[in-house]
Amino acid sequence: MGDFVQQSTQENMTMMQGFEWHVPADQKHWVRLEKHIPQLKRWGIDNIWVPPGCKGSSNQGNGYDLYDLYDLGEFDQKGSVATKWGTKEELVKLCKTANDHGVGIYWDAVLNHKMGADHREKVKVIEVDPNNRNREISDKYEITAWVGYDFPGRQGKYSEMRYHWYHFTGVDYNADNRLTAIYKIMGDQSDGWADAGDVDTEKGNYDFLMGCDVDHDHPEVVEDVLNWGKWLANEIPLKGIRFDAVKHFSEDFLRRFIAQMDETFGQGWFFVGEFWKDSLHDMRKYLDRMQRKFSLFDAPLVYNFSEISRGNGADLRRVFDGSLVQSDPIAAVTLVMNHDTQPGQALEAPIEGWFKPLGYSLILLREQGYPCVFYGDVYGMGGEHAQPPSCGGALPKIMLARKLYSYGRQADYFDYRTCIGWVRYGTWDRPYGCAVVMSNAGPGTKRMHVGELHAGEVWTDVLGWDHSEIVIGNDGFAEFRCGQTSVSIWVNKKAEGRERFSEEFDTNIYGI
Repeated sequence: MGDFVQQSTQENMTMMQGFEWHVPADQKHWVRLEKHIPQLKRWGIDNIWVPPGCKGSSNQGNGYDLYDLYDLGEFDQKGSVATKWGTKEELVKLCKTANDHGVGIYWDAVLNHKMGADHREKVKVIEVDPNNRNREISDKYEITAWVGYDFPGRQGKYSEMRYHWYHFTGVDYNADNRLTAIYKIMGDQSDGWADAGDVDTEKGNYDFLMGCDVDHDHPEVVEDVLNWGKWLANEIPLKGIRFDAVKHFSEDFLRRFIAQMDETFGQGWFFVGEFWKDSLHDMRKYLDRMQRKFSLFDAPLVYNFSEISRGNGADLRRVFDGSLVQSDPIAAVTLVMNHDTQPGQALEAPIEGWFKPLGYSLILLREQGYPCVFYGDVYGMGGEHAQPPSCGGALPKIMLARKLYSYGRQADYFDYRTCIGWVRYGTWDRPYGCAVVMSNAGPGTKRMHVGELHAGEVWTDVLGWDHSEIVIGNDGFAEFRCGQTSVSIWVNKKAEGRERFSEEFDTNIYGI
């Protein structure tokens, strides 16, 4: 028999959303991110979801106002060469630096709609009920709509495709009378929305979201967007794609797009969709239709966090109830906040500041799920509802604790309403493990077992919020504690890497 070779423990991966809604529109974002790559890698970030880098309808927009897929900040269109984030040259440099440091880039693909058309066209439409898009509320009539896309600054480079009214399923503005409504486009090749079952059934048929709704059944559109996917992956080194608004465009097309990327660039790409819905049932049905080659952001978990953070002594034991990470951990991208749920946004899910360290510990220090850290929590948020970095600036320490110590078998102590804890036992090659205890009420204590092999060790809180030392008993148990509405992460004070928690954690990205 051959020699037994013990497998190395797979390193924990963490992704970061690399922007928040109110990043300054100074065209310097790619430069800022690039300079912080080495630090982010040292904190434990392995992949960064960058904002939509294609040209929007203005250089102030965040890219969800998509104008031209093939302009990454290269052509003088919509007011500037650069996007809000910077130029294509700076984007390529960011991706190269990330690649050199072992950090992958996930692209934010906005494929559902276009905005900022170059000219108007006459188009036959039928108005529909905004709350039931299957209910027509007018006869067919003609409007003038902004649906012509010529991309004059690009002049056909990379793609000769021009978009016209028949490449869209709907619009929301009539230039003849300046009225807004939801207008279903009626034409020779299209009778309106995507087929039933190919998009979400909310509001009857949720094909239309905003702007000029792209028709992913039109063969010219299909060819152009599939070509764009291959073009993008050849222009910049990517490890994956985050798809915006997947509830609203063709599942059949998305499956085809993903299959193409896997076939062309090799298996192992990471794909995650924004299927933002507080319904585990609908999320699981979507994953089944996508043949499980896909991940989704865990929206129900975010709403659980919001509810618990605003409740008085809510039941922490139920924090994962109804969440995707509880039922389908392989498919769940866990998060605390993102650009849509941050204060002041349309999908705002308020999470009290005291709860942020608890929420991040729950997604970063447990076995299940692929955690996504929010830029606005690491570096702060701007705008009318500006906030400083969350967790008192300690979020990088929680990220680092995941990278160094959150390994091995997990034992839960979810046995008290307002105080829960868990232990990670470590592995043969990552032996230190950790013990986490948190409270959403008064100070908490939890007697937990970390293993007899740790007997006599002195453990301390890597966050430095509890200054005591805990000695592990001969039976492998100890009384671990945390402060009021707080969390503590206990690790052997002599564990490899402990000195890194005393380093300066620079969360001032705008000081460059």
